[in-house]
Amino acid sequence: MRRLAVEVSAVAARRLRHLRRAPGRFLGITLNPLLSMLVLGILFQKSATVPGGGSYQEYVFAGAVVQAGLAGVGPTAIAVASDVRGGMADRFRSMPIARSTVLLGHTAADFLVGLGGLALLTVFGVLLGWRPHGGVGETLGAFALAAAFGYAMLWVGVVLGLVSRSLETISSITPLVATVLPFLSTAFVAPQNLPGWLRPVAEWNPVSVVAQTCRTLWHSGGGATDFPSGHPVPVLALTLGLTLLLSASFGLRRYRTAV
Repeated sequence: MRRLAVEVSAVAARRLRHLRRAPGRFLGITLNPLLSMLVLGILFQKSATVPGGGSYQEYVFAGAVVQAGLAGVGPTAIAVASDVRGGMADRFRSMPIARSTVLLGHTAADFLVGLGGLALLTVFGVLLGWRPHGGVGETLGAFALAAAFGYAMLWVGVVLGLVSRSLETISSITPLVATVLPFLSTAFVAPQNLPGWLRPVAEWNPVSVVAQTCRTLWHSGGGATDFPSGHPVPVLALTLGLTLLLSASFGLRRYRTAV
């Protein structure tokens, strides 16, 4: 385990050095959630209604946090695809390191970058009026949930990078993931304000459950109105656990054959 930790740290450091040379990737992780929080929170704060009362800016903040987790899919997918496509994976294969080291290093580095983006987003949220109304444990628990969701999404990015090695395809698909999924959920709009045909889709969207659980822990309004948001623990354990388990196992198996 100690040797594996050293190997993962070395790969993660390499990934972080690449990100330092291309800071635009960090902006890409935080820009869309920040714009969503700014535009929606300012334009619709007087017209949007929040179930159970509360500030719409606080309601939107939870959605922006979840969107930040989805935004990490693209950079991870591109980095993994670049390693496999550019021959770097073959060089790693020739080294006496575990096959899982490379993918664990990529996700560890991108997880740290995601935490930085989450911190930056929180600073802007506080400046725009967001405040946690629960205890310290509840507040930190919500951020831990958002971080766990972001890490699970990184492994989805790993799978996407291994399955589709075309950087152009990945660059076209991943922005849609970070944009469309939140708007097909209750991340930014309360379920009561959605069309009837869209409401069941939004309520069963895992993005909705994560966002609503964060709101509940922060006491930011938008009370649970359906089964998924009313029973967050089993739903989150099932969705996030299965997503992480299936994507990580498939990604590691695929990487062994891809290189």
